[in-house]
Amino acid sequence: MNPPVGLPGGFVCSRPEDLSRIFDPYFTTKQKGSGLGLAIAHSVVRAHGGRFQVESRLGRGSTFVVELPASPGRRPVEPAAGQAPPRGRGRILVMDDEPMVLAVAERALARMGYQVAGARDGAEAIALYQEARQAGQPFDAVILDLTVPGGMGGKETMVHLLRLEPAVKAVVSSGYASESVMAEHRAHGFLDFVEKPWRPEDLGAALRRVLGA
Repeated sequence: MNPPVGLPGGFVCSRPEDLSRIFDPYFTTKQKGSGLGLAIAHSVVRAHGGRFQVESRLGRGSTFVVELPASPGRRPVEPAAGQAPPRGRGRILVMDDEPMVLAVAERALARMGYQVAGARDGAEAIALYQEARQAGQPFDAVILDLTVPGGMGGKETMVHLLRLEPAVKAVVSSGYASESVMAEHRAHGFLDFVEKPWRPEDLGAALRRVLGA
């Protein structure tokens, strides 16, 4: 029998073949893990044309190797006049139970020009949505994580938001592309969807479609 493989973060794979799955969204061997950290890191590296490799041995530790392409002597291409990166306007509410994912979404959308508020679960998202409406500063769109372990996820949250505002503009986010809510998002009140691990431009594109920009 092959020895178990030690993985970063203190968890161990009893099967060596699990090592090939550590970059899959939501795959984890930890009891309280989410399986999104390495998936997002891998997505970012791949988006830049790089490679992300890992070697791990129980009792010896793990080695991660990130390779990114270099272009010596080449200057960054300046965007042509009138072709600035797409920007947006409006107040956006993002709900995700992963602090890192939520922080990335908030920073990325803020750079695009949006005013962003974050929530860790559906209950908090509903409270923030109500407060914004009562203050006369309603959110223009919401992005809801479909799965929130131990809390209210995007599907149930959307039911409450539709009661508050039937015209709410919402995007559903999930790492499970096969989920019925993702495949039939409009039947649940969502106008668009993004698959995890997403890129910041994926969020921007979905919001532009939803807001009609």
